[in-house]
Amino acid sequence: MDCSRKIIHIDMDAFFASVEQHDSPALLGKPVIVGGDPTRRGVVAACSYEARKFGIHSAMASSKAKRLCPHAIFIRPRMHRYKEISRIIMDIFKQYTVEVEPLSVDEAFLDVTSCPAPSGSATLLARQICTEIHAKTQLTASAGISYNKFLAKVASDLNKPNGIATIPPDQAIAFINTLPVQKFYGVGKVTREKMNKMGIYTGKDLSRYSLESLVNHFGKAGNFFYNICRGEDTRPVINHRTRKSFGKETTLLEDTSSTREIKDILQRIATELGDILSRSRLGAYTVTVKIRYNDFSTITRSTTSQHPLRNSEQLLQTIPTVLAHYDFSGKPVRLIGISVCKLIDLYNSPWQPPLPFPESKNISTWQW
Repeated sequence: MDCSRKIIHIDMDAFFASVEQHDSPALLGKPVIVGGDPTRRGVVAACSYEARKFGIHSAMASSKAKRLCPHAIFIRPRMHRYKEISRIIMDIFKQYTVEVEPLSVDEAFLDVTSCPAPSGSATLLARQICTEIHAKTQLTASAGISYNKFLAKVASDLNKPNGIATIPPDQAIAFINTLPVQKFYGVGKVTREKMNKMGIYTGKDLSRYSLESLVNHFGKAGNFFYNICRGEDTRPVINHRTRKSFGKETTLLEDTSSTREIKDILQRIATELGDILSRSRLGAYTVTVKIRYNDFSTITRSTTSQHPLRNSEQLLQTIPTVLAHYDFSGKPVRLIGISVCKLIDLYNSPWQPPLPFPESKNISTWQW
């Protein structure tokens, strides 16, 4: 277990909602929900702490959020504004270390192992960064500090909002032993229920299982679970993340069984994604179509091209192939989406487009 690293995870507090409250002071102290229309199958993207008191959380249906808090104020997301403030925050991070790994517009890992710090303390440095964020944006952030990414991220959630928590190496195992398994990275509802059936409720319970047993039950994730419950996480902070995929999907206002409507929506989404490929100078080898029915069952269909798809025209040509074996006479559809993956940078790779296009560190002396 390498305890020499100093990793900080900084997470903005209720970021989207906090930005809205900052820009419109009349919203301060009120339950603000950023997301879709509660009358039109919207989804909560973020909510203020005042709204969270009613049990509202991100990814919840807006209609349910409205029932839980009838006087909540719903606001459509303004991504351009959130990204504008995010750039300020990320620039602050980069003043302290080049080892910055953004996870989204409002959170990032910082490896500060080799950085100078006040009184030699990683915790004081995290506090200094959060103070500077507030000074420049009037928004609060929470921070977690430890010797690996897993523990730093867990710690950042312990004292929210506007809080800091540190898990030193000599306290890590005791902390993990009492940590509920749903707090472990990669443990969603299904995995948690499976673990609970095995008698696994905490990190200590998890540590009683052998590597072989965990891999048998959870596949590749079993290896991660085996290591992390022992305080071992060697993942580095990566300051350049290559995009591997992206996509778009649409939740329909009303369910549809219309073949024509489904195809029209697919054509629109494919055109938008193709335009993104062109502007980004990317090529995509694999295209996946996602269809979700009114009973929430979901199917996906994929195809992989011999040559990278570079624009809307080429992407549209693949859709009939993807849907060749799809039955359009089935259940009503509520969601339609397309994603592309196996991306390639067309301007920084040895690949040449065919003509014509075919059809088919040092050990730290810091204190904690």
